Amino acid sequence: MISLEVLKRAQETLAGKVNVTPMIYSQVLSNMSGAEVYLKLENLQITGSFKSRGALVRLASLSKAEAAKGVVAASAGNHAQGVAYHAQNMGIPATIVMPQGTPFNKISKTEKLGAKVIVSGETFIQARNAALDLVKSDGLTYVSPYDHEDIMAGQGVVGLEMIDQVEIPLDAILVPIGGGGLLAGVASAFKHLSPDTEIFGVQCDAFPSMADSFYNQNNTKGGYTLAEGIAVKEPGELTAPIIKETTTDIFVVNEIQIEEAVLSLAENQRLTVEGAGAVGLAALLQNKERFAGKRVGLVLSGGNIDSRILSSVLLRGLYRDGRMAVLRIAVPDQPGHLAKITKIMSDNGANIVEIYHQRMFFDLSVKLTEVDVVVETLDQDHVQRLIDQFVGEGYSCREISEKNA
Repeated sequence: MISLEVLKRAQETLAGKVNVTPMIYSQVLSNMSGAEVYLKLENLQITGSFKSRGALVRLASLSKAEAAKGVVAASAGNHAQGVAYHAQNMGIPATIVMPQGTPFNKISKTEKLGAKVIVSGETFIQARNAALDLVKSDGLTYVSPYDHEDIMAGQGVVGLEMIDQVEIPLDAILVPIGGGGLLAGVASAFKHLSPDTEIFGVQCDAFPSMADSFYNQNNTKGGYTLAEGIAVKEPGELTAPIIKETTTDIFVVNEIQIEEAVLSLAENQRLTVEGAGAVGLAALLQNKERFAGKRVGLVLSGGNIDSRILSSVLLRGLYRDGRMAVLRIAVPDQPGHLAKITKIMSDNGANIVEIYHQRMFFDLSVKLTEVDVVVETLDQDHVQRLIDQFVGEGYSCREISEKNA
């Protein structure tokens, strides 16, 4: 574990230079989960992520010669911004290697913070290898996103703050895992100061590398994920032993569960949280019985979600819940039928968003029009009532947006 002395020293380094982020009680998420839920809002941290904590502690430990030469880091975005932000403030040249597929907003934000960005490799591991090549060729200092004591100590200050911010000790905490720096640091803090609190890690099912290490499995296949901030194929060499020593269990959640957690935080808490930051809530909602009646802390580790991806998540959630649907209605191509369709919608409390009216001419005896109506509804039952109403009025009507699409 990281010693309490090292954690406290990191906290002193961070004092006045990063936010002591709020920890809030969530009544709505408590009602949804059956637990007493507290949220640690690292999405409100400087640069929008906990990563700026470890980055500062690591940069502050550099010698004058190392600082003058410059640093290099590999990151999908949050670590990149943390390193770039503090390096700029400290006058340290910074180069960031990002894997292909990194959201554009994270690339542009990193460049605006003064760092040189190189896009290389399809995965974090490949980007890391490219960064290590620059260490050899240019003499730069590599700033790991998780596998260094300074990094883990900086992230562990999140745990120190959580312990200070709740009057009654938490029964359990759920922490996202990529390489494991956040969990290793936070778990160390809790084991020193709140040893009865159970520690749980959470990963996405495309990259459960720490869970594989924890349980001696081999389920890490890679691929695209909403939780790109924790898309790490190999667990940290230094973080894995600490996590094995301190952690009760590691949950693995799928993409739909992560989407639903992002949507729930946006709708119920008015919080913008990226996929990696929402996995703790996803795991809690999938394991309600295990945490029922317990005081549970969730670390919302970051809020740097691409606006287009967030828009898609919100829209997909509306369709999935039946709060938006597309109905395809076949009607005679005669005057008055489109008006009748809109009246049926209005009478049944549905709001029309868009109508696509496509005429298909066959011969004089068969003239039909298919109308696709994008409609806002209350839920899936409301959608079904609309369909039943149209069928009862003699129209052919079906939903063409699948509930789970």
